[in-house]
Amino acid sequence: MTGVRRVAMLSLHSSPLEQPGSGDAGGMNVYVRSTALELAKVGIEVEIFTREVGEGRPRREVLGDGVVVHHLDAGPARPIPKEALPGLTGIFADAITDVARMLTDRHFDVLHSHYWVSGAVGLELSRDLELPLVHSMHTMARVKNLRMRKIGSPEPADRISGEQAIVDGSTRLLANTSTEATELVSLYGAEPDRIDVVAPGVDLATFHPGDRGAARASLAFPPEQFHVVFAGRIQKLKGPQVLVAAAAELRARRPDIPLVVSILGSGSGSEALALQPLIDDAGLGDSVRLYPPVVAVNLAQWFRAADAVVMPSFSESFGLVALEAQACGTPVIAANVGGLPQAISDGRSGILVDGHSAGEWAGALERLHDDTALRVRLGRGAATHALAFGWQRTALLTAQSYRTAVEHFPVGAPRIPAS
Repeated sequence: MTGVRRVAMLSLHSSPLEQPGSGDAGGMNVYVRSTALELAKVGIEVEIFTREVGEGRPRREVLGDGVVVHHLDAGPARPIPKEALPGLTGIFADAITDVARMLTDRHFDVLHSHYWVSGAVGLELSRDLELPLVHSMHTMARVKNLRMRKIGSPEPADRISGEQAIVDGSTRLLANTSTEATELVSLYGAEPDRIDVVAPGVDLATFHPGDRGAARASLAFPPEQFHVVFAGRIQKLKGPQVLVAAAAELRARRPDIPLVVSILGSGSGSEALALQPLIDDAGLGDSVRLYPPVVAVNLAQWFRAADAVVMPSFSESFGLVALEAQACGTPVIAANVGGLPQAISDGRSGILVDGHSAGEWAGALERLHDDTALRVRLGRGAATHALAFGWQRTALLTAQSYRTAVEHFPVGAPRIPAS
C-alpha cells in the first residue's frame, strides 16, 4: 500500500493554537490540533500552515513530536472577520509555496485543508504542486442556510461557489458523520465513493468522570443547585439565546427549581450575540452567568460540576462539546440537528430536543431535574458512549483516506524538488 510520510495541513480560518470558544475558534481548532498529534504518533509528520495574527508567536512553532505550526504572512497581522478571509487566499497560497520549497526533506505527500477558505487555497496548491487534496468541510453554507433561515443572514454566494469548487476538485472529502456525507451528495453533488466518514474524537485523558461534589466545590457551586452549562461561541448559530429563553420559562413554570446556568464562551466576529441584555431583560441576572472560555483541563472540571450540558445549536457538523461533556460522565441535552444525533445516544447518554422553542427546552431541563435516577443513568451511559471515540481512531481512518488519495491521484511531474 502507498505510504504517506508528510502532510501539509491548511488552516487559514483560525490557528489550532487559539483558545476554543473565543473569536472564530471552536471544535475545528481542537480537531486540527488533536488529529495532527495523533497522525504523528502513527508515523505521519504534519506541517500546519495558518495565518499570522500578531500574537507574537514564533514563525515556526513545534506543537509536538512530528507536528509543526507555521504562522505565515497573509494579509494584516491581526484578527480579521472570517468574511474577509477569501480575499487573502492568493497571498496565503504564495506564502505556503515559499515555505514548502524551503523544506529540507523531499516532499509532501498530501494536502489536507480545513474549512472552505483553506480548501480554496488547497485547490490552487494541488494544481501547482501536483499533490492530492483531502478536504474537511466542518460546516457548509447550504446546510447553514437551510437550518438558519429564520434567524440569520444567508451565507454569501462566493462561499457556496467556493465550496462547490472544492467538492468538485478535491481528491477525497472527509465527513464527520454519515449525515454530513449525505448532505455533501444531496446539496453539492459529491460522488459518494470519494467521501470518507471519519468521526472526531475526544481526549479521554483530559475529559473523564470525576468527583462531581469536588468539582462543584472547586467552582463554588452548592450541591443543591441544578447546574446547567453551555460552552461555545456566543452567536445565534450555537443557540445560547434559546437556553436563556428556556431558563426564563422554567423559572416561571417551576420557581422551586434552584436553577443556575453557566455560559462559557465569547463573541465571534460579526456573528457575536449580545447575550447579557437578553439575560437582564428576562430577569435572570442572579441565575444565568457569563464566563470567558477556559482551557481544556478546566473545561472538563466545569462539565463534571454540571447536572447537564446544553447544546441548543441550529447547525452542528458533529459537536465536540457534546462528546467532551459525555466523557466527563455528564448527560447532554442537544438539538436534534446535524451530527448531534450521532454524537449523542438519545435516551442512553443524553436527550435530543426537536425544535428550539423555549417550552420544549424548559421541559427537557425540568424532566432531567425531577428524575434523579434518569440523570444518573444518562451520566453513566454518557461516559460509556464517549469511550467509543478517540483521536487515535480518527487519525488512523484519516491516514487511510490519505493513502487512498495518493493511490488515486494521477502521477505527473515531481511534487516538490529536494532542496
